Amino acid sequence: MQAVRRHWPRMAITLVAVVLALAHATGLYRFSFIDRLDNFIYDVRLRSTLPRTLDPRIVIVDIDDASLQAMGQWPWSRDKLARLTTELMDRQQAAVLGFDVVFAESDGSSSLQALQQLAAGPLRNVPGLADEIDRMAPALDHDAAFAAALKDRRVALGYYFTQKGAKGLLPQPALPPDAFPPTHDYMTRWGGFGGNIPPLANAAASSGFLNMLIEGSGDGLVRSAPLLAAYEGDEARPGYYESLGLTVYRLASGMPSVQASLKPGGALDALLIPGRAAPLRIPVDQTGSMLVPFRGPGGAQGGSFRYVAAADVLNGGLAPGELRDKIVLVGATAPALQDLRATPVSAGFPGVEVHANIISGLFDRRLPEAPGESDIYDVLVILLAGLGLAYGLSVLSVARAVLLGVGTVAVVVGLNSWLYLQAYLVLPLAAALVMIALAFALNVAWGYLVEARVRRGLTQLFGTYVPPQLVQEMLLSPRRYSMRAESKELTVMFCDMRGFTQMSEQMAPTELQTFLNGVFSRLTEIISTHRGTVDKYMGDCVMAFWGAPVDTPDHADLAVAAALEMAAAVHTLNQAHRASGHPEISVGIGLNTGTMSVGDMGSALRRSYTVVGDAVNLASRLESLSGHYGVEVIASDATRRAAPQFVWQELDLVGVKGKARTVTIYSPLARPAAASAEQLADLARWQDVLAAYRAQDWAAGRTLLTPLLATPAKKVLYQLYVERLASMALRPKDASWDGATRFETK
Repeated sequence: MQAVRRHWPRMAITLVAVVLALAHATGLYRFSFIDRLDNFIYDVRLRSTLPRTLDPRIVIVDIDDASLQAMGQWPWSRDKLARLTTELMDRQQAAVLGFDVVFAESDGSSSLQALQQLAAGPLRNVPGLADEIDRMAPALDHDAAFAAALKDRRVALGYYFTQKGAKGLLPQPALPPDAFPPTHDYMTRWGGFGGNIPPLANAAASSGFLNMLIEGSGDGLVRSAPLLAAYEGDEARPGYYESLGLTVYRLASGMPSVQASLKPGGALDALLIPGRAAPLRIPVDQTGSMLVPFRGPGGAQGGSFRYVAAADVLNGGLAPGELRDKIVLVGATAPALQDLRATPVSAGFPGVEVHANIISGLFDRRLPEAPGESDIYDVLVILLAGLGLAYGLSVLSVARAVLLGVGTVAVVVGLNSWLYLQAYLVLPLAAALVMIALAFALNVAWGYLVEARVRRGLTQLFGTYVPPQLVQEMLLSPRRYSMRAESKELTVMFCDMRGFTQMSEQMAPTELQTFLNGVFSRLTEIISTHRGTVDKYMGDCVMAFWGAPVDTPDHADLAVAAALEMAAAVHTLNQAHRASGHPEISVGIGLNTGTMSVGDMGSALRRSYTVVGDAVNLASRLESLSGHYGVEVIASDATRRAAPQFVWQELDLVGVKGKARTVTIYSPLARPAAASAEQLADLARWQDVLAAYRAQDWAAGRTLLTPLLATPAKKVLYQLYVERLASMALRPKDASWDGATRFETK
């Protein structure tokens, strides 16, 4: 919850993308570019998953350019079509024949009509002419010949629907006009048609409409094809009629008429064809259209179906029975006949092959479905992904936010693709992708325009005080930090350079400047390495603190480690100074841990991020005592308790100027692992010295201290106590003495 409160403006700007995507998914406001993107994604996925295999069950007899050159221009005379039908159904023994052609006019190529007009007109007085013409009529009536070839064979013809006008005949409807409840609009609705002439329509076993729908896609591509259409005119029987593909499939499979499956609310769910085992469920939309299950790029070279030139069939170019038990579709690929369609898989896809793909998909039950509940899926994906991004993009670093965005895209695309490949479910994807892209863009813009400004301000505020690594941590959550004063438990350090006055008198100003810069640079580097904040430089003194502005629970431990390393660094610097002829230096460091005020303080002309308080003053007093005790680092008991990971040597119990209560002071020696057995033994002996001293047992204290005087360490400290023991031995014991040493100067 704390992260939400801290980053809510950025989360809110991300949710703008979620709201816009939800408006599209729920239909509250449709963005046409998202619909176009969904179509594009569907097309790309369709092309990448095409089976690209030959379906040997279906053959296309192609009225191509070569056939037109060999047999003459279209339309061909019906006697040729009769020969074509007979060749395919008898000699080739095809199972079903479907014509992707409409025969709306009588054959005008026959001379029968002209002869009959002559016999009834100028030559009506010629004896026997009329009888001879009647005798020759069957051979000259090409429509009758074609009708005879169609009769009693499983042949389906094509026809088309229009909005008005009527020509030819329609077959019987597949479903009556009351097959669906009146509560919804089902299928595309038409008031006119262009059918086949009565002799052919009556002779054919069935017929199917050829209409394709492209107006819904917006780009003119045929992605779906209607299987049922409603006729509401007066020139034929009203009802629901089948497409050519569905008609040919039923003829080939022997399936009964189609039925409709409705959802509980009355919306169209699917078309059902009862089967011997399970019924065939054909998913369709409210227009009765199914997504075309394309097999390949189409055409004679597409590899999905075998193409045979119509001229080769008419000329007997196929061996007898070569097309036995095949489903044969007759259609045109010649550009002049204008039956090439723009589809997702090809810009010039033969219309007859659209029907072939539908028939193939019905047999294989390879039927893509765009379920009516896809909007619910879209909403759920957008909500889950959007809420995750709103939180993640707001709280994560840039690198992790990029990984989150890429990962979200991968999950959303992966789930969508898996459902398509495993269950043929065509689900929306574009809205979710647009939402992810927009959410990421809004977050980047927010980060650049808003948070970058906050970060630049934070860097300007703290960059000169805080180590770079801490600034980087602060930049992860810049709004958490400000210059506002607050009380916190911190550890403060004062580090003073001893002998500076004498040194400054011996060195030229520029030389002194170079010398000091080198020393302070090294000491500041150590402070920064241990996550300290440099407060200020005061002549030959540097002041620093730990625990702000970045919360650091182990601030005391870090401060003590820095103090020890600074003391060691001074020894290293002195080696270089001796070699170069520069004077040696020494430092005194005071540490104290306690509650102090930290923040931006100063005047209207000059302010700085600093710490103030009684705990700060005590650290300054302790630093001034370091020379008195002959140690480089002095820390208060509060610091010792806060940093128990070190070996400490107690120095004294002192009362400093400005503080009523006495303070136990210590000097850190090392980490326990780095302390030698000799050091630990000396430390135990020293504790006995202090116990004897505070018990006013001066003789015991002197005896215990004597071995320590022989060691090279702490000469000043041990000599100080030798003098104290000698002085105190001259006085009588004082029951009110608390063992503290009081200092009245700073």
